Amino acid sequence: MVTSTPTTSTTRTAEHRRLGVFAVAFMIIAASAPLTVLAGGVTSAYAVTHVDGIPFGYIVLAVALGIFAIGYAAMSRFVTNAGAFYAYVAQGIGRPTGVGASVLAFLSYNAMQIGIYGMLGFQISSFIESKTGWASPWWVWVLLTIVLVGVLGVHRVDLSAKVLGVLVALEFVAVIVFDLFAFGNPAEGFTAAPITPAALFVPGVGAVLAFGIAAFMGFESAAIYGEESKDPKRTIPRATFLAVCVSGIFYAISSWALALAVGPSKITDPAGISPEEAGPPLFFNFVAEHLGVIWVDVMSILFITSLFAALVSFHNAVARYAFSLGREGVLPRVLGTVRIRSGAPWAGSLLQSAIAVVVIVGFAIGEQGWNPENGPYPVITLFTWLTNLGAFGLVLLLVLVSVAVIGFFRRDQRGVGTGSRLVAPIVAFVALAIVWVLILLNWDVLLGQAESTPTTFILPAVLLVPSALAVVWALWLRRARPEVYRQIGHGTELPEAPLLGEPEPVVDATRGNP
Repeated sequence: MVTSTPTTSTTRTAEHRRLGVFAVAFMIIAASAPLTVLAGGVTSAYAVTHVDGIPFGYIVLAVALGIFAIGYAAMSRFVTNAGAFYAYVAQGIGRPTGVGASVLAFLSYNAMQIGIYGMLGFQISSFIESKTGWASPWWVWVLLTIVLVGVLGVHRVDLSAKVLGVLVALEFVAVIVFDLFAFGNPAEGFTAAPITPAALFVPGVGAVLAFGIAAFMGFESAAIYGEESKDPKRTIPRATFLAVCVSGIFYAISSWALALAVGPSKITDPAGISPEEAGPPLFFNFVAEHLGVIWVDVMSILFITSLFAALVSFHNAVARYAFSLGREGVLPRVLGTVRIRSGAPWAGSLLQSAIAVVVIVGFAIGEQGWNPENGPYPVITLFTWLTNLGAFGLVLLLVLVSVAVIGFFRRDQRGVGTGSRLVAPIVAFVALAIVWVLILLNWDVLLGQAESTPTTFILPAVLLVPSALAVVWALWLRRARPEVYRQIGHGTELPEAPLLGEPEPVVDATRGNP
């Protein structure tokens, strides 16, 4: 009798637990892409808000997310699920809301990941054109990158962690070099004003916080890797706090350095910076002037690898949400399988790659007729629209999880103190709900629109409508498929399922037994 060895499974084993604290922390920090935050996010925030208190804004946001992480970490000790926030909301608020949160997370992470492809394609195309004169289509490089990201997505997660670890380390080195030269060569003299509360709490503070929260998106993804961590009860909380602290301090110092490099009065003056200088040129012009053209090339390449690191991190997050939903029967069961050797959710990875291809092709077709005077199409539309949409959805998820933590410990305190299970989640809920409202109030600003257009309303609906329909779907499951409904949010608490692809028993015709 010849049998084949199965290559996929619906369960993970101890062999798949390969990630430690620093590996998970690198995956988290890579999602926010430190160099991209400084060269893209911070420069754009200064250009749009004209507020010089952006560095202190990062500290405020880091504190708010740190408070959120207290309750989040407490709950992570009792819930280990690749669906992360989906499982948290399902167990803390209820299964229908949990399914709605899962769709919200799935779409939000997809939006963040696919939006970053726009900036990546533009940067690669621009860099090649500056060196060779060849104006290559941005979408060609995006499609090639989708293949590369997909290959990493179906292999061992520690391989992705090692790749991201190297790229993130290089990003930190590049930004630290910039910071040292900026502090050593302040355009208007040294001042600590940008990192004081008085500089932040002025008209425009709402837009600053709305812009700034996007820099932290990905910090919450630690729980996604719980099933692949060596010791999830310790690894996940420690990696989350480490990522929040490092990111908050790093962004605050680096955005302060940028203000000094350009000059606090110039960087906040609407007439002080020309449209050609706004955005990443603020960063790269200083590098060219003080470090030389070679460093511009080095940092341009690192900018591209920074975007690539973020793409890999968000791709992994999407694949694991799809895996969790498939495993529990909310989505097709095939999505709930992993490769036996790597533990990677291969079907979820392929699904994310397919979605990315469809969206990129759609935007490439939509580029026809675009006026170049409006700016680079993949950045103004694909990057700006989708990354802000992703941040909008993920902040809403943080709000829901804050409520879920309270609900989870309401009936059984599990020995967790009042501060962790009640006080911290309430404070986090209020702070993050305010940030989410600020995003809504500044939606036109975030999209770079002078006034509301149909896009202003269509984009939020892309997230909110399917999420609401998913709640209805869950209610239908409760009545029509109770066995599936019971599994929602409790995937790893169930008995192990048989291996997919396992050969059927062979019947011995002479004995009539298998």
